[in-house]
Amino acid sequence: MDDHNATDSIKFGDNRTSDIDIRLKNSKGKPELFHSHSFILRSKSTYFADKLLGPGSHTCIEIQCTEVNYDHHVKLLKYLYLPEGSILDSLDSVRSALGVLQVAAALRCESVVESCIHYLEAVPWEDSEEDEILVIVSRLGPIAMPVLARIRPVDPGPTKSVFISAIRFATSVDSPCPPFGDELRVSAQEQVEYMLGDDEDIPLVVVDKEVISETLMGLSKTFSLFESDLFLLLEPDVTSEGKIVRRLSDLEWMCNVMLKMGLMNDFVSKWIDISEKVLHITGEMKFEDSMLGLKVKLLEVASKVLDAVGYGSVILPAPRRVQLLKTWLPFVRKLKPILDSMANKGVEFSYKMDEDLSQSIEGAMVSLVSALPSDDQAEILADWMSADQLKYPDLSEAFEVWCFRTKSAKRRLVGGMDRVGNATVSL
Repeated sequence: MDDHNATDSIKFGDNRTSDIDIRLKNSKGKPELFHSHSFILRSKSTYFADKLLGPGSHTCIEIQCTEVNYDHHVKLLKYLYLPEGSILDSLDSVRSALGVLQVAAALRCESVVESCIHYLEAVPWEDSEEDEILVIVSRLGPIAMPVLARIRPVDPGPTKSVFISAIRFATSVDSPCPPFGDELRVSAQEQVEYMLGDDEDIPLVVVDKEVISETLMGLSKTFSLFESDLFLLLEPDVTSEGKIVRRLSDLEWMCNVMLKMGLMNDFVSKWIDISEKVLHITGEMKFEDSMLGLKVKLLEVASKVLDAVGYGSVILPAPRRVQLLKTWLPFVRKLKPILDSMANKGVEFSYKMDEDLSQSIEGAMVSLVSALPSDDQAEILADWMSADQLKYPDLSEAFEVWCFRTKSAKRRLVGGMDRVGNATVSL
């Protein structure tokens, strides 16, 4: 009988036409004996071809399997009876394809292996499945390259291109794309931050001159747009506050990006430059309550700048540090009691300064004050102690350090003068 015609006429498990049995040895008591056909086994599997090679009659081939891969063995035996084009359509899940792939590779069933590889390369994976896929297909050699191409790190060139495109889209000043509104741009921002997470390849990308240039250009666009929209607050438009809050969210995102790329100096410099203008415009608003959401958002962005400068991530000359502190200390000192008062009224209030933000700002300011020249510290601490309330921010730690250093400096000065005097007398 011609093999092609025979394949069309016989079925898997057909006892009437089978000439060999496959016995799956397992411990679960499932049916173990499968009626098969030697010419199909021989044509579809080099493992079976080797088993059937040589003198002597073979009526049964035993295969050891486990409880876990028993069903995958059964599926493989069924797939051997399908036309090659139909195997791909029969695969129904990543988990099943992986199981059959391992069995097919062990039994050297090339057509089934190829079908499983094509399936895995084309279908979506769950995150939990990816590690297992990598372990299994990496053992298969060149045939698995289509699957590995989805997992392996891409070359720095494509990564760079994607990153630049994402930065451009995330900092786009164009109108939102209907019908998605602003969602696509926000999604691009999230993906940029994700790409900047711990990764072996991204450090090579973020030091690239073109990437840095594009990022700094995006920073300038974001600040420029914020400044231009800021003047909308002076117009009688009830929607302006929400728009400015969104611009501040863009700035906060840009701050995170610059921090991860080691470009925080540029963000801090621009923030200090516009701080007085920002606080002047927001301070002109007559309805204080309507501005609380915006002012809290301002405070969240300012806290990142204070933290970067206060703890030395960004190194600035003393006059710039003094400027930053003198600009934001009065704002913080005035806003915190208002927020606390609103929160204590017992009504639902969305704009309370949370404890983490409060402690972060206070710690950064203490560190900032303590690192200033002594005369600048004295001026700031004197202004702080003359205020109506000293509860927040609490600069008492900085004051104690200043007092200790002042006394120490005086002792060193007197001691130095005494040593000079004694040296003169001894001459």
